Parts: sequence; C-alpha cells; structure tokens
Amino acid sequence: QVQLVESGGGLVQPGESLRLSCAASRIMFRLYDMGWYRQAPGKQRELVANITSGGNTNAADSVKGRFAISRDNTKNTVYLQMNSLSVEDTAVYYCHAVLRGTISSHWGQGTQVTVSS
Repeated sequence: QVQLVESGGGLVQPGESLRLSCAASRIMFRLYDMGWYRQAPGKQRELVANITSGGNTNAADSVKGRFAISRDNTKNTVYLQMNSLSVEDTAVYYCHAVLRGTISSHWGQGTQVTVSS
C-alpha cells in the first residue's frame, strides 16, 4: 500500500520558517508529480505548490516568493520550504502524489502548521 508520510509541521511565530517533508514509499516516486496542499478551518483544500516528475514547479500566488517546493528522488521525498510565515498560512498541509495520465493518486495524512504570536 502506498504511503505518504508528512513531517515538519509545528507552531511558529509570524516571520519564521518551517520545512515540511513528505516521504513516499511503495511507489515509483520519480515518475510521480508531487504536490503540497493545505486546508484551513472552514475552507476548501487548496494547492500550495507542485513539482512535476521532470522538476518543473508551480506555486500559488499567495506563497510565491516565500515558499519553495523541491524533491529528492534518491530519498523518495518532497519538501516544502516555507519562509516568512504569516497567520494566514495556518492550516493542515497535505502531500499529494499523482501519476499523470492515470488514476493513481495518493494523499498523506497531513501535518499541522500553526502560525501565531
């Protein structure tokens, strides 16, 4: 069974940084497009950033210039570096893996990020 395990969430103050990690197992990681989504209380889940199997990246306008997604295919891990965090970034962050052109799509269990003074 495919597993995506997120880590790195926590409680930080505005302006601080966090790095989220998502370790994948039981998939051909290098073939998958990977993404980070988030869901704040009372809001819909939204895309934060994604990275294709080829390394092309995309980020939501709200995080451009502050967040960066990267991947290490040797470690089957995708990262989300989050800088200059604000209260509005508070959410549960989810890792997502999708094999383009197929129905193979998987979610992690989520990790809580709370930004508060």
